Amino acid sequence: MDGVAVLVDKNRIKSGIFAIEHLGCDTLLLDDGMQYLKLAHELDIVLVDCGAPFGTGAMLPRGTLREPRSSLARASYIILTKCGGKPQDELISAIRKYNPVADIIVSDHGPRYLENVFTGERLPLETLRGKWVACLSGIARPESFENSLRSLGAHVEICRRFPDHHWFEQTELQEFYDRCADRAMDMIVTTEKDAVRLEKPEENPEVPIYFLRIEVEIYQGREAWERCVDRICGISKPRPRDEWMPSSSL
Repeated sequence: MDGVAVLVDKNRIKSGIFAIEHLGCDTLLLDDGMQYLKLAHELDIVLVDCGAPFGTGAMLPRGTLREPRSSLARASYIILTKCGGKPQDELISAIRKYNPVADIIVSDHGPRYLENVFTGERLPLETLRGKWVACLSGIARPESFENSLRSLGAHVEICRRFPDHHWFEQTELQEFYDRCADRAMDMIVTTEKDAVRLEKPEENPEVPIYFLRIEVEIYQGREAWERCVDRICGISKPRPRDEWMPSSSL
């Protein structure tokens, strides 16, 4: 996206300084940033998966939670994801025990179309109906992605799952492509998150590779969502460094 720089660095203070001083950025958006307390926050936005709202209930490494539930008290906005179009009153009530004031937004992910990873060709979702499909993913909950393809009428024959955020090696990808060709798959479908990590091979794969374009739909709290966006867009004037970097991190 034009005007957006993506930086990867274990030291987010260093990358933040670089983004501001060398790239002219006026807004810093951190992924998994709520627990990164070395950097002062304007807003904390927490996503809660309706299908597994508190993971296994235990903290890392025994469970999947990065912080205890009580940390929800620090959230400015809480977005419930993958609601499936269903009311989430019970979950909202549970969250309110920890944060009675944050705006809560209820949303769902919905597929929109298929796009060829290497050519940009777009196909309607109806294309999946009756097709023999191989899934390739490196995400936290691959079964959700795979089931969405099944719900669109695809025969999901092969599922190749890698760990979340996996950086694909070309050799392992080629092995998968060859396997799909041997099994006469109609297409390989991956996620948009994974598609950006696929390098184009020297020769086009025998089985075409598409990603499933997903877009978010707001079911409840649209006004809160628009306020959230307005607040982010309104944070446009860079502040002095001593205001956004806590003294303990210097």
